[in-house]
Amino acid sequence: MYDVITVGSATIDVFADSESELIKIKSAKSTEELIAYPSGSKILIKDLQFLTGGGGTNTAVCLSRLGHKVAYLGNLGIDYNTQFILDQLKNDKVDFLGTKDKGKCGFSVILKSLEHDRAILAYKGMNDDLTPDEVDFESLKTKWFYFSSMMKKSFETLKEIAKFAEKNSIKIVFNPSNYLAEKGSDYLKDILTRTEYLILNRDEAELLAGKGEILYLIEKLKGFGPKKVVITDGRHGAHTTQKNYHYHIQPTPIKVFDTTGAGDSFAASFLSGMIKKNDVKYALKLGQANAESVIQHTGAKNILLNLEEAESVISKRKYKVKKVKVT
Repeated sequence: MYDVITVGSATIDVFADSESELIKIKSAKSTEELIAYPSGSKILIKDLQFLTGGGGTNTAVCLSRLGHKVAYLGNLGIDYNTQFILDQLKNDKVDFLGTKDKGKCGFSVILKSLEHDRAILAYKGMNDDLTPDEVDFESLKTKWFYFSSMMKKSFETLKEIAKFAEKNSIKIVFNPSNYLAEKGSDYLKDILTRTEYLILNRDEAELLAGKGEILYLIEKLKGFGPKKVVITDGRHGAHTTQKNYHYHIQPTPIKVFDTTGAGDSFAASFLSGMIKKNDVKYALKLGQANAESVIQHTGAKNILLNLEEAESVISKRKYKVKKVKVT
């Protein structure tokens, strides 16, 4: 029996650090930031790193390092990158329950900008091609599923796994991306109505629920089916409500180096905290500690903390979680 099976993408992440320009385009309604490179030029890369990424494997490794028995379910290709991903999972004691179809693994190129944000060129590869007949449902013995973003055929399979979870009293955490959130709540209803925790960032929340304040967004999202909602909001921290109380954690003011994987680390660590102690404050602190570790380094997995390390960070930084009664 697994504590958690994560379902989602696996990628090779290539981090390219080069000279670029940041351009801001301001309209009457919004300001957009664009990373710009000179057209027709050869751009020298200062540093190049090859790491593994993808919401499915990021969260699996995070949960394993925090002490849980974890498996990963997804579709890998059959190319020279496949073994690199499988070796990472094995090294972090994550079982592989997925498939390896003829084709290419997912691949992302992360372009780092002047202000340590990034643009990602994403090739989904075989991540989109997991079909229900390729899933060994008999092997899915777990207490929790963690669903990250899946598209096309794989999204249809995600819906089937959600129905399987409901029949077998398995709880679901769902962490959609912008890709899924922009499709709307009707498109996601087969999963949302079976979700225990919906964890997403503010942009994703507003794509699903429209513009509004945090408490409005949480209540609107709960109306789509999930029992509980957690919204992360970058430098403004994270929010959730439980039993008529609003909980908000404020992050530590630290220098951000790279934000890739921060959302995955927060969400997986929050789930870990709820599994371990069923304590919202502890779960928020655990999520914040791991997210802050990730954003200070390159890559989604490199500096994921184990439980002892995370609790040491919590002790040192003395995170405060505000608890306010919702009227």
